[in-house]
Amino acid sequence: MRASVIVVNWNAGAALLDCLTSIAAGGDSTETILVDNASTDGSTAAARARYPEVQVVETGGNLGFAAGANRGASAAGGEFLVFLNPDARVEPGAIARLVDALAATPGAGIAGGGLVDAAGRWQPGAARFHPVAHLLLDTTPGRLASRGRRAPHVVDWVYGTFIAVRRDAFRQLGGFDESYFLYGEDLDLCHRALDLGLRTIHVPGARAIHGANVSATQRFGLGREAAVVKGEMRFYARRGGAGQLGLFRAVGACKFGTKAALATVLGRWQTAAACARVTRACLAGGSAE
Repeated sequence: MRASVIVVNWNAGAALLDCLTSIAAGGDSTETILVDNASTDGSTAAARARYPEVQVVETGGNLGFAAGANRGASAAGGEFLVFLNPDARVEPGAIARLVDALAATPGAGIAGGGLVDAAGRWQPGAARFHPVAHLLLDTTPGRLASRGRRAPHVVDWVYGTFIAVRRDAFRQLGGFDESYFLYGEDLDLCHRALDLGLRTIHVPGARAIHGANVSATQRFGLGREAAVVKGEMRFYARRGGAGQLGLFRAVGACKFGTKAALATVLGRWQTAAACARVTRACLAGGSAE
């Protein structure tokens, strides 16, 4: 079997059925594994009823994405492991294009797909390792050039929204680091892959439509961006070079503090509140534990 698609679900609601429908309609020869992190909204039961061929792995609790993804990978039989968020839908042929690009790129162990929102607008799918480059260049102006890229290309790391990993590489890496509950595990995986001499590529032509962050919004609300930053600070605390966590905290606090102030002046209260939470997270610091 060439590819196994792994979807980790926690209360994704109707978005989960849309996700599974897109996989089934994609025309790709795959197996699909649904990992349920103790959902209580009936989404996994509905998925079972509509797609009985999908293998369901029950974790018995909300283990987070990294641990849930590892459980799904353990049950998978494919040569390539494709992880897809339950709030994302793949375009027809996208899984095959992502896997084919990974297979055709010498030295590559990980590939991330292109992302668009529900209206078809471009979304970022890759980022940089260095904390200053990440905070200041992985922004709308800093990504203008990457919007026009169509061919697969090497990047530092890709978002885990829609990502393929060679099975042998995933085993060699020991899977996702389960100390990350949600956010930061994709950054960490790509960094460890690079340490092993494996490259990460971005494949814009293998597209997924990424909707609202259903599960994350339920869990974090206005604190979702702060949760993202906390995951990244965990990475810099554990894997970054000397001083990288401090650099990330200082630049991050300045960046999001400024954004919070501007949003307040403009009356964008939710944006101001979200950015203020990120600022407080940066000032509080990160932990490797």
